[in-house]
Amino acid sequence: MDESSAGGIVRSLHDGIGMLRVDRPAALNALDADTLRALARAVRDLRRDPSLRVVVVTGSGERAFCAGADVAAMATMTPAEALAYSQLGHEVFARLEALEVPVVAAVNGVALGGGLELALACDLIVAAAEARLGLPEIKLGLIPGFGGTQRLALRVGLARARRLVYLGTMIEAADALGMGLVDRVVPRADLAGAVQELAASLAGQAPLALRQAKRVTAAVTRGLLATGLETERQAFAATFASEDRDEGLHAFLEKRVPAWKGR
Repeated sequence: MDESSAGGIVRSLHDGIGMLRVDRPAALNALDADTLRALARAVRDLRRDPSLRVVVVTGSGERAFCAGADVAAMATMTPAEALAYSQLGHEVFARLEALEVPVVAAVNGVALGGGLELALACDLIVAAAEARLGLPEIKLGLIPGFGGTQRLALRVGLARARRLVYLGTMIEAADALGMGLVDRVVPRADLAGAVQELAASLAGQAPLALRQAKRVTAAVTRGLLATGLETERQAFAATFASEDRDEGLHAFLEKRVPAWKGR
């Protein structure tokens, strides 16, 4: 499969290693609805190729893996539109997570909000030492809406997940490694090589056994995750009916401190 680009996603496949790259560097690789749909199509195309052995997900440039969702678009959404937006993100990340082969996130820069949720939908996460990660939605009067509340808790434990979600803290890659949020941290200059080495090692394993290994390990949390994701979608939409949502998003866009009203 030759490299192709559509809707802000670059897709390629060489020697069994698929690559999905969010390619919106001017927007810090943010995920608007069109980019999410393009990602879904790229995942579908890779899944159909019988030579696929492993997938790597990354972002363009050095500043961002993915800076999250489209804040300007969210500022005008109704609760019903927010539910549809959350549903879209859930569906796309579920397709990525459901790939039969291992998926590796190469976090080359900031991974915030929807960006971190994208990484959490991958099996393994390798981060550049300069990367920063977090779920800052609380600072906008929102909660994570693309699966982050659930996958983060499954990866790092409930207490650590609550701290990151409740405070919206952005953490350094070394701290993310310490809590098990990422699997390895390397200097940015070494990231591509380290991820390529890992991907090649995965691609060299027995294909059927590796797919079965992914299937059975995913079964550990499947029922729990499904219930939690539905709860998250509904809660995300509910925040869009609040005055605090309006205040938080507009304060962000206007670069000022929000004045919360609690309603």
